[in-house]
Order: sequence, then structure tokens, then C-alpha cells
Amino acid sequence: MTRAAAEELAGRDEDAVSRFIERFAAELVEAGLQRMASRVFAALLASDTGSLTSAELAEQLRISPAAVSGAIRYLSQVHMVGREREPGSRRDRYQVHTELWYETITRRDQVLTRWEQTLRDGADALGRHTPAGERMAETADFFEYLQVEMLAIMDRWRERQIARREGRAEAG
Repeated sequence: MTRAAAEELAGRDEDAVSRFIERFAAELVEAGLQRMASRVFAALLASDTGSLTSAELAEQLRISPAAVSGAIRYLSQVHMVGREREPGSRRDRYQVHTELWYETITRRDQVLTRWEQTLRDGADALGRHTPAGERMAETADFFEYLQVEMLAIMDRWRERQIARREGRAEAG
């Protein structure tokens, strides 16, 4: 850790960090994520290493180890966190996956593909020229459009990340 990073950590306002964690967790809950899983995920995301033990999570969030375990189980199932063993220890560390958002959006794209196909099948079953069939076909067209646009966005994101890592000016 650099001296500047250590100084920044020493001066960090832990109350502000806690407020951020709770605020971001509330946003995740609003989007449909479980409450405790949202809090655990936000705490992991806010940690400098992106990695904490169950005991560290329980202490920071003031929750029981059982609550941490349930949240981690859920977050692992939806591929938002991973588990790694501390070298020479029996303790697990839970870590936010690198490129988490990229992978999450990519998996969402797979869901959109399934929805699109199901909607096209529905349009065929309902009759493409009926009001319901036309509505299904239009919705399927929307998901197809969204997928094409998402692929272009993800490509631009990758290019931006590469440029940032190489220290070049960011475009777009």
C-alpha cells in the first residue's frame, strides 16, 4: 500500500462509509436483490481489497454469522461473489468478482435471448397478426434490439477499460 493510500484510509470517515453501504444496499433491494445480500455485497464492494471474512462482515454490518452465511450463499448462487481460503487458515474470504458488472450484464443478455425466443414462440402461438401476437412480436423485437445495443456497449466498455489501464485518455 502506498503512503497516500494509507493516509487516505486513516482519514476515512467510517460513518460516511456505513451510510454509503446502507444507501447502495437500499438501491440494490429496490432493484430486487435480497436485503441482507445487498448489505453484504455493498460492504464487500466498499472494502479496499474487495474481500472480507465472515467475521469482518458480521462486525462491520452488526449482523449474525448466520445472516452473513445466508447472504453469501445467495450471492454465490447468483455469481456476485466468490470464496477463497486464506493461506494457512481455515477461514474463508469472500470476494467481489473482478469484472462483476460486465459478467452480470452478459448473463442478463442470455436471459434476454431466452425471453426473446419465448416471446417469438408466443407470437406464433397467438397468431402474428392478432393484437396479442403483434404485441408479443414487438416485445421480442425490443429484446433483440436491446441485445444488439448491449453488445456494442460492452465492446466500448472493454475498449475504455483497456485504454484506462494503459493510461491513455478515455474516449466516449
